[in-house]
Amino acid sequence: MCKQPRHEQTAKTDWLDSLRHEARMLVHELDATPGVRRPFEGRIRQDDYVYYLIQSYQYVRWSEGFFTESGERVHREGRNPALAELLFQKAHEERGHEQWLLKDLKALGWTEERVERAPICTAVRAYVEWNRFTTQSGVPTAFLGTAYVLEYLSVNRAPGSVDRLIAESGIPNIDKAVLFLKGHGAADGDHVADLEAELRKLTSPAEQNALILSARTTRTLFPKFFREP
Repeated sequence: MCKQPRHEQTAKTDWLDSLRHEARMLVHELDATPGVRRPFEGRIRQDDYVYYLIQSYQYVRWSEGFFTESGERVHREGRNPALAELLFQKAHEERGHEQWLLKDLKALGWTEERVERAPICTAVRAYVEWNRFTTQSGVPTAFLGTAYVLEYLSVNRAPGSVDRLIAESGIPNIDKAVLFLKGHGAADGDHVADLEAELRKLTSPAEQNALILSARTTRTLFPKFFREP
C-alpha cells in the first residue's frame, strides 16, 4: 500500500496561523486559571502582585541580551540580514523594561537588593535557560517566537489590567506600581503588527518550526510565573 505524502505547509501564512494559535491559547489558559486571572481582573493581593513583578523582573532582565546575542549570531552566520536587524530592533525596544519592574517594586516597598535576593520560581528558571539555549546553541531566531506570544498577551490584557488594578485592588500606592503593565500595553500593539509583517518574510521551515516551538514552550511555562492561590 502506498503511503500518502506528508502534508507540507505551502502558504506563507500557514505557519503564522500556528504561531497565532499558541498566543491565543496562552491568553485562554491564563483566563481559565483563577489564580493567574486575578491580576488581569484587578483582584489580587499585594504579596501576590509583588511575586508576579519579581518573577517578571527575573525573566525580563535577560530579554535585551537574548535579542542582541541572537542578532549577532544571525549576522555572523550570514543567515538573514533582515532578521538580524529585526533582532537588534527588538533588543532596542526591550531596553530598560526591567527598570520599570524595579520602579514598580520600589513603589511597593521593595529595594533592588531585596528583589535580587528573592527566590526565582522553577518556571522562570526554565524559561530563561530554554531561551539561553536557543540563543546560544539552537536556532537563534527562535526567541522571536517567545517575543510574539508575550507581546500578543500584553496587547490583549495589559491595558485593561492597569485600570482594574488601580480601581479594584486596594493595594497602597498601586497607581505608581503599574509602569511595566502600562508600558507594555501601550507599545506592544504596534510591535505585534510589525513583528508579523517581518515574520511573513521567513521562509525556512526549520526556523518557522523553531519559532513555533519557542512560542509553545513559553505558553506552557508562563502560567506558572504566577503564585498559586
